[in-house]
Amino acid sequence: MSSQSPKHTATKLVHAGRRSSQYHGVVNPPVLHASTILFDSLAELEKAGASVPGKTTYGRHGTPTRFLLEEAVAELEGGYGTLCVSSGVSAITNAILAFVKPGDHILITDSTYFPTRNLCNTFLKKFGVETEYYDPAIGGDIAGLIRDNTALVWCESPGSLTFEMQDIPAIAKAAHARNVKVMLDNTWASPILCRPFELGVDVSVQAGTKYIVGHSDVMLGTITTATEEDLLTIKKQVLISGDAVGPDDCYLAQRGLRTLAVRLKQHHESGLKVANWLQTRPEVKRVLHPGLPDDPGHAIWKRDFTGACGLFSFVMQPVEKAQLANMVDHMELFGMGFSWGGFESLILPSDPTKIRTATKWDDDGQLVRLHIGLEDPDDLIADLEAGFARLKTA
Repeated sequence: MSSQSPKHTATKLVHAGRRSSQYHGVVNPPVLHASTILFDSLAELEKAGASVPGKTTYGRHGTPTRFLLEEAVAELEGGYGTLCVSSGVSAITNAILAFVKPGDHILITDSTYFPTRNLCNTFLKKFGVETEYYDPAIGGDIAGLIRDNTALVWCESPGSLTFEMQDIPAIAKAAHARNVKVMLDNTWASPILCRPFELGVDVSVQAGTKYIVGHSDVMLGTITTATEEDLLTIKKQVLISGDAVGPDDCYLAQRGLRTLAVRLKQHHESGLKVANWLQTRPEVKRVLHPGLPDDPGHAIWKRDFTGACGLFSFVMQPVEKAQLANMVDHMELFGMGFSWGGFESLILPSDPTKIRTATKWDDDGQLVRLHIGLEDPDDLIADLEAGFARLKTA
């Protein structure tokens, strides 16, 4: 956008990554399928390279359908540039692999998404990269864990399942003092609720599958960097991995992006309404939502975020497994499944004790993660209320 163009996020969402004048006035970027790209001369062929930004040289390296989506995401997150890959896990994997080598040490928040932990504990371990998990509340004290061979610090704020907020500026200051990269899984915030590069992050990844796409029908990951150097480093890794995302998926992600602001506004309002209601229920011990004033991470959330999405958890009073099953097996509106970020509401019982290593999850209640979709929140509350009633009949 020019200096005279509107800067509000909702306006950027509508206009970023569009080139109508290049496509006969068509509003949406067209879907361009390609494998082979033809060159007019030997000189042009020899100049071509996968690292040329926005240049179509081979289908796996991307076409304008993908490049325009990358341009939009980078503008929204406030980064230098973005790479789109085939899933959120691919984004995590390629971002980390680009900056580690055998003998390196990396720091990963103990509240991280399980596939991140799985990558570290299996693939990276096999190739001689040591992972150390840290308390998500560590803040600037992470300086005491950084070694001479530490390559990166991985953050996720709020944390997966348990929603602890992290003091990213404090972590970034300590890491950068030792020339260590800081990476953030920014999926919960989407591209618009958190500006990661203003907090000191070097690389931001997202599962675009969630709120960018917004309709539960596309797998997509994004990797955004603060600098050109880091973008090229990651691009080389993505090319080595052979990862590619199809133009149809990029087209659907572009379409989802245009309505992100209005969808997130509803997710935010409905999520908080359900969270506040859950706090009044005798079946609930506590609600894990950083947007609630009494949440331990509320001050950081208010400082670093401009809103909340529809994803949070709550801890129930202890129940038997048969009671839990009787509750969740018969929900009318809440589906039970993985992923989130679509228009539909989801419910997922989870057990953090199975994955924590640096911190202890010692709550004896059942943790339940909710995604509050675009249904009327009063109907969702009624569905949960009926579910709680079934606890007594199991």
